Amino acid sequence: VEGVRIALENTAPELAADIVDQGIVLTGGGALISGLDDHLREETGLPVSIAEDPLSCVALGTGRAMEDPIYRGVLMTA
Repeated sequence: VEGVRIALENTAPELAADIVDQGIVLTGGGALISGLDDHLREETGLPVSIAEDPLSCVALGTGRAMEDPIYRGVLMTA
């Protein structure tokens, strides 16, 4: 929870506005932790949801990013 709070505090204002409007989507294995979504919702006051297929969506999103030349360059140097 503290890591989420720090990330939100260091988020650019234009992105923070989107997060306030659209909320946080939990992905990956951490999304499967029972009650994490409720706890984050209570702690941040933001809408929190779990991705439809949290384990696969991380890999699928990375694959889509790798197909885009702009993101591929960023991912390959990170």
